[in-house]
Parts: sequence; structure tokens; C-alpha cells
Amino acid sequence: MAGRAFELFREAGIEPILIKGPAAGIYYPKDDPRNSIDLDLAVSDAEFDRALALSRSSAAAGLAIDVHKALRHLDTKPWNDVFEDSQMVPMGGVDVRIPKHEDHLRILAVHWLNDGASDRDRLWDIFYIAQNRFAPLDWDSVFSPVTPNRQRWIACTIGLAHRYLQLDISSIPSKYRVADLPRWLTAFVEKEWERKVITRPLHTNLKDPSEFIEQLKARLRMNPVWATVHMEGSLDAPIRAHYRIGSAVSRIPASALRIFRGLFKK
Repeated sequence: MAGRAFELFREAGIEPILIKGPAAGIYYPKDDPRNSIDLDLAVSDAEFDRALALSRSSAAAGLAIDVHKALRHLDTKPWNDVFEDSQMVPMGGVDVRIPKHEDHLRILAVHWLNDGASDRDRLWDIFYIAQNRFAPLDWDSVFSPVTPNRQRWIACTIGLAHRYLQLDISSIPSKYRVADLPRWLTAFVEKEWERKVITRPLHTNLKDPSEFIEQLKARLRMNPVWATVHMEGSLDAPIRAHYRIGSAVSRIPASALRIFRGLFKK
């Protein structure tokens, strides 16, 4: 599926970068494959409109492509630098472009936090890429491109994989290694995992009223992890109410628009 998508985009003169999903799956062992339901393709700002139109065309039928305008909130390393450092890997007989290992670890970590840290299974993305079976990671290259605040996000996500999935972190330099995961964070993820309600976009659950209500309840709880990340906040802040309120208020218009479009989509 990824190979076909890349061929389609390249025919249109667009060169995307595949993130998450199958791109994360390359780090998994063959006897424990990662399931993916869509393709996340990031493109440059200049190519976004054409890429979005192509993803919605009949030529892309069955590919389930989610187009990203560069990396948006997922990474602050400049797009051109991410693209220049990207690598090619074979998928379905086609060489597809993915971020270099160190960039992808940051992207996956922030994506997991941005989803509210509600899916324990997806923490394996962090586990497998951090214990990279292809090459040792350059940890300075993982952390140095972003602010100290975002470095802490990444370090805490790796720390959670260490605590709950027994990820070996002995190769990580001590300056990047977490010795003090925030207590509220560990307490929250444990409670969230017990609920077993994985955060999904509201507009994707319009045909399932019970699931829509569960997802709405999750929003009303104002998940403190995604609120902190959405507001570019600190995981070590003593209070989180201002992040939760700010995130909720800023999300309402876009979420309402997606729901409206979903309800009236032909």
C-alpha cells in the first residue's frame, strides 16, 4: 500500500515522507508485526494542497492516506533538514522515504503524547525504535534539534517505555536519561490504560454513537497529556489546569468543523 501511494505521488511530482504506521513497523520484529490502518504522508508546505487533492482523488481509492503539512506540531526541526536527512527503505517493491531513525523517534514520541498516551500498545513504537535493530542511535541527534522542554517530553516517553516495557536505556547518555518521571504522569497513564479507551478523532466515530460518547467523555476529562503537548507546556509544571482549559478552548472550533463535515458529507 505504501509503495503504491509513493508511486502515485511521485507521478504527480510530489515526494512525501512516510511517518508512523508502516514506517514505525519496520522496527518491529517479524514475529510481532505492527498493524496499520492508514498511511501518514508528510509533504512540504508548497506541495500540501496538491497532495491533499490527490489523496482524495479516485486514483488514491483504497489507500487511506492522511496528508500532513510538513510535520506540524510533531517536530520543530526544520522540514528541509528532516527531508535532507531522510532515508529510503523498500516497501512493497518500492523505495519509500522515511525520516532518519533519530528524527522518527522524536516524531513518534510526540505523536504518542499528542494522542494522550492512552494507547499502551503504541508505546511499543518507542520501544522498538529506541532499541533500533538496524543501527545504534545517535542520541545527541535525537535530542539536540529541539528545545529543552521538548527534550523532556521525549525523555519521559522513553522513560515510560523503560518503566512499563523494560526498554534498556543503558546506552542513553545520562544527560538525556530520565531518573524522575513526573508522578502525575505515571499515575495518569496507569489509570488511562485501565479504562482501555483509546483516543480517536471524534469525527471518525459519527456512525457509532456509543463510541462517540466514549470519545466525548474523554474530551470532557480534558486529557492532561495531550493538553500539555498541545499547549507546548511542561510535563513538570506543578498544575495542569491552564493547559487543559487552553487546549479545550483552542480545539473546539476545528473539532466542531470536522464533525459538521462528517455529518453532512455525501
